[in-house]
Amino acid sequence: MSLDSHIERVLWTPDQISHRVAQLAAHITLDFQPVSPPPVVVGVATGAFLFLADLVRQIPLPVSVDFVRAESYGSGTQSNEAPSVSINLKVDVQDKHVILVEDIVDTGCTLSCLIAHLKSKGASSVSVCTLLDKPVRRKVEVELVGEGKFYCGFQCPDYFVVGYGMDFAELYRNLPYVGVLKPEYYK
Repeated sequence: MSLDSHIERVLWTPDQISHRVAQLAAHITLDFQPVSPPPVVVGVATGAFLFLADLVRQIPLPVSVDFVRAESYGSGTQSNEAPSVSINLKVDVQDKHVILVEDIVDTGCTLSCLIAHLKSKGASSVSVCTLLDKPVRRKVEVELVGEGKFYCGFQCPDYFVVGYGMDFAELYRNLPYVGVLKPEYYK
């Protein structure tokens, strides 16, 4: 059984993703080249791991990399809107610029929780780089910290998407594209 057969349609191909990641990395490099100390890139585990790996390999700056984990979905398709940080940072972000890397910004609840967490750790600024943004589902306005910026790969229609790190019940992360999961596989 092929996972590809579970996909209703592909929204972004590997080539489209690769091209957009390169553009985001170039923009981040330009914005953070004059910054001292160098930024800390924090990936939101586990969905952003592929995106983060591809992104940081194209940023020719001396960045530190770490991960946080915020639980908000479990094995469902809807955020519980009460996320909690379940894995904390190892890298000290006190007085540093942080680039928080997300797979998808949906309701904004998880992202707001993580931004507040980084602010409480003393980050001087918090920027967000998300592969996908789904503003139609936003319930919480995301407030960046300091001179933080919002970098977005693609605006996502209101579909349940998987692939390129994003999952349903821990499956589909290994798909090289972002696609719409057929409803019979998640309902």
